[in-house]
Amino acid sequence: MPQARKQFGQHWLKSEAALAQIVEAAQLLPSDRVLEIGPGTGILTRRLLPLVEALVGVEIDRDLCEILRKHLSKAQNFLLLEGDFLTMDLAASLAEFPDFQEINKVVANIPYNITGPILEKLLGSITQPHPAPCQSIVLLLQKEVAERISAQPSSKSFGALSVRVQYLADCDWICDVPARAFQPPPKVDSAVVRLRPRPIPTPADDPHQLETLIKLGFATRRKMLRNNLQSVMEREPMAELLESLGLNPQARAEDLGLRDWVRLSNQIQPGTAHQIGL
Repeated sequence: MPQARKQFGQHWLKSEAALAQIVEAAQLLPSDRVLEIGPGTGILTRRLLPLVEALVGVEIDRDLCEILRKHLSKAQNFLLLEGDFLTMDLAASLAEFPDFQEINKVVANIPYNITGPILEKLLGSITQPHPAPCQSIVLLLQKEVAERISAQPSSKSFGALSVRVQYLADCDWICDVPARAFQPPPKVDSAVVRLRPRPIPTPADDPHQLETLIKLGFATRRKMLRNNLQSVMEREPMAELLESLGLNPQARAEDLGLRDWVRLSNQIQPGTAHQIGL
């Protein structure tokens, strides 16, 4: 097994149980075309290849690319792209490989230090949702991040990331993965989640405003929402607005679910929040 590199956040998953649960969560079909971000040594790749029509691996580590080419060169349904997923134009890179286009699923053990940017590239954002997201995205993540993505309102893990991701996708918690399941073991535990992008059930009238309200609302978690949003609306009118929406006027940001945030944003004069320069 090659030496893991800290600069790329590498930790090799060695647990057969965790690998099996990742594959099962992906619900793969023989017609699927899958993207694996950071295939590393290929331990997950080898389990995916017999189950799908095509698998595209994007690996930034040159030495690992050599290992993958050496051991998987005979797999006709595997395409390895060397480079940084975050800066790569995947569609352009696949332009000359028609058999590997139209990727419909993502299955990956991603580097924890770039989880946020990877999620945004796969899902888009509240203001710019991905125009053609995959059907499902199964990721092995730092447990704390997985908890935040899947958290319910009024829980300590529920925050801005929860609202942003849940605006764009449904999230299923698959399983816990302890640090000992990796070599070398990371300093944190992990978890597998499945994201299922879907049309936004109730889109915000002004997505930029919604994004700004979320940023302001969660800026100081211990403060009441009406205090955090003073730059948008004075405290008393905000308290009255919350009450009119059936919400506690003393609510904090984490007490509002996704639907509540959209309703709140839609009741504030369009453009108000992002016109204040935040």
